[in-house]
Amino acid sequence: MKFKGKTFLVTGGAGGIGKGIVTALAKEGARVVFFDINEEKGKATEEEISKISECMFIKVNLMEKDDVVAGFQKVIDKYTTIHGLVNCAQASRNLPFMETTEKEFELAFGTGFWPTFHLMKLSYPHLKETQGSIVNFASGAGLKGMLTQTSYAAAKEAIRGISRVAANEWGPDNININIVCPIAASEGVAEWRQHNAEAYDQMVSAIPLRRLGDPEQDIGRVVSFLLSEDAKFMTGQTVMVDGGSVMLR
Repeated sequence: MKFKGKTFLVTGGAGGIGKGIVTALAKEGARVVFFDINEEKGKATEEEISKISECMFIKVNLMEKDDVVAGFQKVIDKYTTIHGLVNCAQASRNLPFMETTEKEFELAFGTGFWPTFHLMKLSYPHLKETQGSIVNFASGAGLKGMLTQTSYAAAKEAIRGISRVAANEWGPDNININIVCPIAASEGVAEWRQHNAEAYDQMVSAIPLRRLGDPEQDIGRVVSFLLSEDAKFMTGQTVMVDGGSVMLR
């Protein structure tokens, strides 16, 4: 129960990796607030997690800055402050480079980069007070330059860039910021597998540990560690939680 009495905000918490993070934090005693645009899944997750620890779902369209600001204010109105922020949400459309248009960039940056940027700024005064932590999500797609991932890779590398800048600027305030690059068995991957069984098998066989991560046990618990006092001397780091797919030098 290392997070007893602490409040964390997670984006994209209704399902997939985000839900895994919400679950992992709740099991450590945290109060967890999560944003998601899917109201049905959001309410169901809130009900499920509330059996473990205090949990609140707020419907937020991350593409709309005013909605992000209003959602964050609801968190502060109820809990006064926060002790950690996890920017997990991301949507994208994957197309070859020459077929990618500004619309794909608008989606990738609108759901990933811009809400991450805005929520970091909104959270700063509170995290300075609580000496809290931020975990942002990037991807091996950006590090490896994966095919058809133009807009997604760009948004994720932009998130890595601002995370490192903020880690340097906010270090004196004892706010640590780290980046996680995961591979996990999310609902989206499961759906993709149904239509791309051969590609899925090839992907898994290329992972040294020969499996995908579990959203809670593998990804959520690493995020929990990065938000904890045990990781307070880590900042600006990219942590690959991908079964060894990318081994940073």
